[in-house]
Amino acid sequence: KAWRRNWDNIIPFFSYAPEIRRAIYTTNAIESLNMSVRKVTKNRGSFPNDEAMFKLLYLAFRNVSKTWYKAVPGWRLALNQFSIIYEGRMPVM
Repeated sequence: KAWRRNWDNIIPFFSYAPEIRRAIYTTNAIESLNMSVRKVTKNRGSFPNDEAMFKLLYLAFRNVSKTWYKAVPGWRLALNQFSIIYEGRMPVM
């Protein structure tokens, strides 16, 4: 039922090249970042002010970005496909 209900939203996804589809559905990095943010904020009931919250998030992003050493597999191919589809918007690699 879910496929049929969302068919108009699903079909455009399959019109993209496989490299682009992989870039679209690969969300592990985003989920990992969200988990890191939840991890540092879950025990905080509230923040005394906005600056305290921004400082905590800054430190969390700084710490998690140290682990970002691995490139997305096939990103160069996806980037080239994006540059063909969206000519003039993306740099050609």
